[in-house]
Amino acid sequence: MAEPVLNLDMLVAVAVGTASATSSSDHKDHSAVAVNSQLNRPLYQSRIKVQPKLVHGTFRRIKWLVMALTLTIYYVTPFFRWNRGPGMPDQAVLLDFPARRFYFFFLEIWPQEFYYITGLLILAALGLFLATSVAGRVWCGYTCPQTVWTDLFIFVERLFEGDRSARIRLDREGFSLAKLARKTGKHAVWILIAILTGGAWVFYFADAPTLAKQLVTFSAPMTAYVFIGLFTATTYTLGGIAREQVCIYMCPWPRIQGAMFDEESLLVSYKDDRGEQRGPHKKGTSWEGRGDCIDCGQCVAACPMGIDIRDGMQLECIQCALCIDACDEIMDKVERPRGLIGYDTLGNRDRRRAGQPERYNIVRPRTIVYAVALVVVSAIMIFALATRETLQINVLRDRNPLFVTLSDGSIRNGYDVKIINKDHLAHVFHVSIDGLDGARLAGVSTDETNPAEVRIGPDALKNLRFFVSLPQDRQAALAGGEASLVFVVTDETGRREAHETTFRGPAQ
Repeated sequence: MAEPVLNLDMLVAVAVGTASATSSSDHKDHSAVAVNSQLNRPLYQSRIKVQPKLVHGTFRRIKWLVMALTLTIYYVTPFFRWNRGPGMPDQAVLLDFPARRFYFFFLEIWPQEFYYITGLLILAALGLFLATSVAGRVWCGYTCPQTVWTDLFIFVERLFEGDRSARIRLDREGFSLAKLARKTGKHAVWILIAILTGGAWVFYFADAPTLAKQLVTFSAPMTAYVFIGLFTATTYTLGGIAREQVCIYMCPWPRIQGAMFDEESLLVSYKDDRGEQRGPHKKGTSWEGRGDCIDCGQCVAACPMGIDIRDGMQLECIQCALCIDACDEIMDKVERPRGLIGYDTLGNRDRRRAGQPERYNIVRPRTIVYAVALVVVSAIMIFALATRETLQINVLRDRNPLFVTLSDGSIRNGYDVKIINKDHLAHVFHVSIDGLDGARLAGVSTDETNPAEVRIGPDALKNLRFFVSLPQDRQAALAGGEASLVFVVTDETGRREAHETTFRGPAQ
């Protein structure tokens, strides 16, 4: 993707040319040539490929560890088993769309419980806000999928083409069989990684071992192959080709992050009060009258975004801290203290300039608000899970007709009753009514011998049809044409669930 290169000179030239054309006919031709020469310049320049250099240090090791951990979790999780009882899926994490269930270890979410997903998303957002306000874009620099897969693709590229300088030389070389072999090998491994990425993703939507066998034998549903192809293409394009362009132009988070920062947020920063004036340094010469930065450019060479951290806070910076490792290596070589580039705050920079001691304020109003909100939402989620019911009943009364008068003078209403058994064992449920004296219950659409008793399997629901009739001598209870009626469902374990509805009849 290209980067705009419009500048002030162009706008000035247009303004000057326009003013000259309207004020003096003698300069009309000259102004037109000047304006045209500026407007004919390209508005966009081609992307300069970023070739980050491999560095060694604390933050590089952390990134290797995080990459290995997150990729392992992603690829292995679908194959974890979790025993939920007979007849239940034993995959620990499963998005079962046909059955309309989401299984996550011990947690099972039904469609009507989607508020749990909402709660998890709120927790994720609050956690991201808190982490960003404390230490900047640590999510972007370490755990974002785009960062992780880009890191993996660059690792593969380095294996085939060498480190930064070797890759740059290879790109400048003309065609050769050796270059073709290196490029082909790199892209082949990239595609293999992308295929595995797409394949791992579809395993979350079906039984992973079964689907894996079907994919190998080409007997899997066509949908699986389509989505594997889709994720293969996006992973290969975003992680291997686009790279930093995704973070700069496609991701909305860099535009939002500014609202999360304040003067006490820890950000990867160049300490200009120590580094300036920068310039080359020869061993044995004095450091008097100059800064510690020797202008070697290693921080720029190590940056996967291709920026210069010495220019200050920038939208492109993902706070990966690789520039810290690069700079620390140089500081060790020139025998200067580490930390010329490091995690710093704007407040500490101002305090150093004022001759005041540094301090770090993690606990402040912004972080307190995020932390309290995180705790409150977590408590609500835990309480909701702890009090979650495994038996639910829903009753829908017929609206057309509201009631039917039978030949014996009794009034009859129809009801659709849905019983949901969220337990992992089958149960026999007894249906009864309460709250309306003299009312009689009759089941009409059940295969059970006793219409008032029904067996429902584990993790299943059943729709039942009932009629409730009220004898003529009891209809005085229908004050105003209606009365309260309660459907009660119980099982052999003592679980009980009630649902209040109404019984309709003619106004008395």
